Amino acid sequence: MPTVPTSGNVPHGLAAHEVLLSLDTDGEHGLTTEEATRRRERFGPNLLPATAGAGVVTRMLRQFHHPLIYVLIAAGAITAGLGEFVDSAVIFAVVVVNAIIGFVQESKAEGALDALRSMVRGEASVVRDGREEKVPAEDLVPGDLVRVAAGDKVPADLRLVRPAELRVDESALTGESAPVVKDEAVLPEPTPMADRRNMAYSGTLVTSGSGTGVTVATGARTELGRIHRLVGSAQTLATPLTEKLSWFSKVLTVAILSLAALTFGVGVVRGEKPVEMFTAAIALAVGAIPEGLPAAVTITLAIGVARMARRRAVIRRLPAVETLGGTTVICSDKTGTLTENQMTVRAVWTPDGEYEVTGSGYDPDGELRDGDANVVTAEASEALRWCLLAGAGCTDAAFVLDGGRRTLAGDPTEGAMLVAAGKGGLPPEQVTTACPRIATIPFTSARGYMATLHHDRATGDHVVLVKGAAERVLAMCRAQLTADGTAVPLRPDAVLAATERLAGRGLRVLATAIGPGHGATAPRLDEDALPGTLVLTGLQAMHDPPRPAAAAAVRACHTAGITVKMITGDHAKTATAIAGHLGLIGEGPDGRVLTETDLAALPAERYPDAVDRASVFARVSPEQKLRLVKALQARKHIVAMTGDGVNDAPALRQANIGIAMGTGGTEVAKEAADMVLTDDDFATIEAAVEEGRGVFDNLTKFIVWTLPTNIGEGMVILVAILIGARLPILPTQILWINMTTAVALGLMLAFEPKEAGIMNRPPRDPGRPLLTGALLIRILLVSALLVGGSWWIFKWEEAIGSGLTEARTAALNLFVTVGVFYLFSCRSLTRSMWRIGPLSNRWVIGGVTVQALGQAAITYLPAMNHLFRTAPIGAQSWLRIVAIAVLASLVVAVDKRLRRTA
Repeated sequence: MPTVPTSGNVPHGLAAHEVLLSLDTDGEHGLTTEEATRRRERFGPNLLPATAGAGVVTRMLRQFHHPLIYVLIAAGAITAGLGEFVDSAVIFAVVVVNAIIGFVQESKAEGALDALRSMVRGEASVVRDGREEKVPAEDLVPGDLVRVAAGDKVPADLRLVRPAELRVDESALTGESAPVVKDEAVLPEPTPMADRRNMAYSGTLVTSGSGTGVTVATGARTELGRIHRLVGSAQTLATPLTEKLSWFSKVLTVAILSLAALTFGVGVVRGEKPVEMFTAAIALAVGAIPEGLPAAVTITLAIGVARMARRRAVIRRLPAVETLGGTTVICSDKTGTLTENQMTVRAVWTPDGEYEVTGSGYDPDGELRDGDANVVTAEASEALRWCLLAGAGCTDAAFVLDGGRRTLAGDPTEGAMLVAAGKGGLPPEQVTTACPRIATIPFTSARGYMATLHHDRATGDHVVLVKGAAERVLAMCRAQLTADGTAVPLRPDAVLAATERLAGRGLRVLATAIGPGHGATAPRLDEDALPGTLVLTGLQAMHDPPRPAAAAAVRACHTAGITVKMITGDHAKTATAIAGHLGLIGEGPDGRVLTETDLAALPAERYPDAVDRASVFARVSPEQKLRLVKALQARKHIVAMTGDGVNDAPALRQANIGIAMGTGGTEVAKEAADMVLTDDDFATIEAAVEEGRGVFDNLTKFIVWTLPTNIGEGMVILVAILIGARLPILPTQILWINMTTAVALGLMLAFEPKEAGIMNRPPRDPGRPLLTGALLIRILLVSALLVGGSWWIFKWEEAIGSGLTEARTAALNLFVTVGVFYLFSCRSLTRSMWRIGPLSNRWVIGGVTVQALGQAAITYLPAMNHLFRTAPIGAQSWLRIVAIAVLASLVVAVDKRLRRTA
């Protein structure tokens, strides 16, 4: 039985015949059908295994495992015990709805693994028993001889044995924007995956050429399978909001149970009946539980989701809305995220001048401009014309219409040269018609150039067009072309200087040349005859351009106190150039560019600090991306990770919020992410962060608004028990206050517009508690006013001869009226309601109107009086209630003013 090399380190370090020998297979005839069947039984199908997960029932029950849910379930049970079955049903409905939402979102997240598994399905061309045949890709086994051609998806990890001008697009796996030229040369074992030219990996795409390779890994053993395991092992982290709410819920639960136990104990010690004290303890618990909080959280997040959708950001998991608001670091993939993933010629150099090329990507709109910024065409210079012709004619790429969309079939570099020729007045179809191709010398990494023989119909002659690496083409040239078409002696120093200058701008430089085609006689393209016969026409310099709005978005993030780091599988020089255009590289040590080699050499204790200080990470593998995110999280950062490829999926899932590209992103990345950008625009992240900050503000406002009422209700019951007095407010009345005000008043804060300057402040400190000390003091101030005010008005009403029912009705209305006035104060936690406009949130006005009608009903309708044991009260009572509410508003206003001036 063969010894299968490990895909990660051995096959690329062995000669092709050694790999064939170790796999006990034939390099010409492949495996026999019988042997392939035996190996499939041993190694299993070429599929990524489904990760064993919790069952449906377990995942549903897990949604109830949260302290706040425990509190709500207890509240529902207590309310049912009091006979208030309608209110109990509402509470339990909130619990069930929250559980369903969590269950659905968790189920969607599991789709990331399914998307990965689908990438290796399809058919493969395999040689068995000496015959080539098509088999399902899942039937491939180690040792199978597989043949791939342009347009094929590589079905397994292959050690190439006979590549023929093979180029493979590995961007989804490595982040490298340009297709990789493959050969069969033996490589050192430490060679990074992105540089393993003798390997073709499962899930990547063949862009040109063909090749034969021996299967060295299938299914979970492939590089794609390794990423699959990383995705499965990456922890889906709790968001800052859920972590803080969990802590808040635990504290609240302990406080409620302690106060209820104290109430019961004090009453029994004082000689009260245990049953009555148990009822009082239940009343205290009901009053202290913020029943509306889960609904408020869900609805506020849902409103944030809707707002973000209008700004082209689709949220897949509700808490991600809030997480964005607390983001301190955005780790952005380069290719397709900060850049367009479309190579673009930026400059054309010819021996008689240099031309700027405008436009971006594969969009044909653009033009050529000379040194005086004048628009020119190919006719302006023979050197320019032949430089563009060589780029457009010496190519295997072409643009096709796919569903009405213009897409490139072939190498992005060749696509860029086709577009540049079109901008110069030489559209590809015209080049093909005017100079049809007759013969080709294809590009190889060893050769360093591509040459094609064409028939120039305008002159009847034949011409050779060449493009390739500047040094290689230059070595074959005898002369250079001038603007009038004259061949003059070659000036290699000037050509090399121009090459270095353009490369220093982060551009990839290719040289073009022309050669004789033996006139009108029988044409022949002879590789050995080319050196010393070519005439240099010029240089074309290109890059994968940054997205138009990316630089502005990066600046906006910096203004908001958010650090942006670029993480890419591309080369350090290319990454540095793009980072410079985007303003990512700063002065001093914070502008460092680290490669995977640099990161691997860092001691563990220095790793987090180095990662925190660096701006650009180049040539980074999926494991390193994952490690980078974890290191930043260890530094207490809230990390957002953007990406579009398969290689980004593990880090997307590990990050506090994963952001995938909707148009250019793979399904794997989308399924692993918490948010998908429908326009693939990095600038949309800025808008999403703004919405996220607004959501967290509104949630905080709701909590600051609702807690005084709950604390006040609980303390009123506790005081009554401690002093042996009658309850100023009954449990059923407490339920009325909590349920109606939460819906009619508190939830209106979810619609509060974002405050001015929200993006000019730094991100929230991840270690900062949900409620700051200043907000806690404000909550306690309002709570004390409610306790004192309700007792004062209760005793006042009794003192002037009102009955017990009227006195309790006054206390009930006091709680609600103070809540109304306090609601306007909570619309901003730092500014006065007059500065933000009392009427600027129409939802609040509508909610107050609904609550006022409800209070009129419970106070004056006989049926409601009977149900809630209330009674009508007079105008004097209302004046006293409003006076206390105004006092509470003034206290809050003074507190805000003092803290602004402190």
